[in-house]
Amino acid sequence: MKKSTVLEMIGIKKEFPGVKALDQVDFSAQKAEIHALVGENGAGKSTLMKILSGVYSCSTYDGKLKLYGKEKKFYKPKDAEEAGIVIIHQELMLLDELSVAENIFLGHLNNKCGLVNWKTVYERAQNILKQLDVEIDVRMKVKNLGVGHKQLVEIAKALSLQSKILILDEPTAALTESEIVHLFGVLKELRKKEMTLIYISHRMAEVFKLADRISVLRDGRLIATENKHGLSHRKVVSMMVGREICTMYPVTRVKPGKELLKIEDYSLNGTEKTAQVIVKNANLSLKAGEIVGIFGLLGSGRTELVSSIFGAYRRKGIGKIYINSFPVNIKNPKQAIKYGLAFVTEDRKQNGLILNAGVAQNISLATLKTVSKKGILYRQAENKLADRQIKNLSIKTAGIGVDASKLSGGNQQKVVLGKWLSTKPDILILDEPTRGVDVGAKSEIYQIIRDLADSGVGIIMVSSDLPEIIGMSNRVYVMHQGKIVGEFDRADLTEELIMQYATGIYN
Repeated sequence: MKKSTVLEMIGIKKEFPGVKALDQVDFSAQKAEIHALVGENGAGKSTLMKILSGVYSCSTYDGKLKLYGKEKKFYKPKDAEEAGIVIIHQELMLLDELSVAENIFLGHLNNKCGLVNWKTVYERAQNILKQLDVEIDVRMKVKNLGVGHKQLVEIAKALSLQSKILILDEPTAALTESEIVHLFGVLKELRKKEMTLIYISHRMAEVFKLADRISVLRDGRLIATENKHGLSHRKVVSMMVGREICTMYPVTRVKPGKELLKIEDYSLNGTEKTAQVIVKNANLSLKAGEIVGIFGLLGSGRTELVSSIFGAYRRKGIGKIYINSFPVNIKNPKQAIKYGLAFVTEDRKQNGLILNAGVAQNISLATLKTVSKKGILYRQAENKLADRQIKNLSIKTAGIGVDASKLSGGNQQKVVLGKWLSTKPDILILDEPTRGVDVGAKSEIYQIIRDLADSGVGIIMVSSDLPEIIGMSNRVYVMHQGKIVGEFDRADLTEELIMQYATGIYN
């Protein structure tokens, strides 16, 4: 049975100063479908959806927008909401100090003579959450919810507005596997209720598991819209980047050398409020030219372990750390840098970059002493350092003075890498190095990592992406509930084996 078209975007053109963001894009969506929108960072996905959701006024672009065959003009997001279109951004738009119910009905709390019937509000909120198979206290403040429940509260907000078209931008980026399964179940139920869902994601496995149709954007143009059954992962990736990526993970060319880092019986306690031990008696080693992967599910202690080794965790670890066979006591990142360590954190926007500072300023952050003298910064030296990293890492930027916030996710990650590579580390710790990075930039970052290893740098890579861990690592440590429960060589690695240990099934 042919589905009816509910949305048409025709000949959409949008320009920013010096940049053609969208060029004659025709995009349509059908009733009761999950339509995936994919493309590299900077391809135009977010711009197109901001037009659809009224974030960009109709006066700022060319082209037509039709709903159910009738032309519509949105000047602001409220216009789109009233037409039944709601967008859920990757960075959730909830107010932490308000209750779940208040967030769900924010902006449209029914009142009589200025008074709100809270009993009715709570009942309505509970009923909406029941549709999503969520059991939480609607009087609870949102700040006390986990990310998965916050995501569902955002969807509840959309349902309270009686939306017909729901746009989800990277909805699983911060969710656990069980939360993703629940979310997918919710989205499939919404499709059964004839809602149209537009799903933006970099994760091909999710796209093929969930979507009915897939649209590919590249450089502001729509490349294709096809039924997923007529596509393969490789075909979609090829359309996204404009080239075949036959070997996503570069091969190892150099055998590991001497031992650079060794961790013995290393433990990490929780805060004073909890007696929980976050890391328990961890043992780990890293050799020159080796990429060692660390895999674990959320809460396994993987990030806490590597940040503690670098001296960046809020509590001191207990145990022994050896660098080049000598025992060391790393109290803070400054000491870690002196010992030849560098650490790319999992949240580049929060901990890796100064977003409103230029590319050159960000790249020089960890090596200010080399571009300054007696407290005076030498811009020429800083710019020379930045130019070198921009060239070496193929960072795409209009200039070294461009704010980091203006770059795509992949280029932001390269800037963070450039910052740490400027310290000339012997040991590089990478926590989720390709999170929020499109497939083309991923391939480039993998090659950078492999080239570093081949030059003798020892690399520890924490990742929740199983194909990435298997494709890049010489060895993999698996963590479960704070313990390293398995160590495997590359030849023995399978996704099933790693997940078996990561979920505690290893006896």
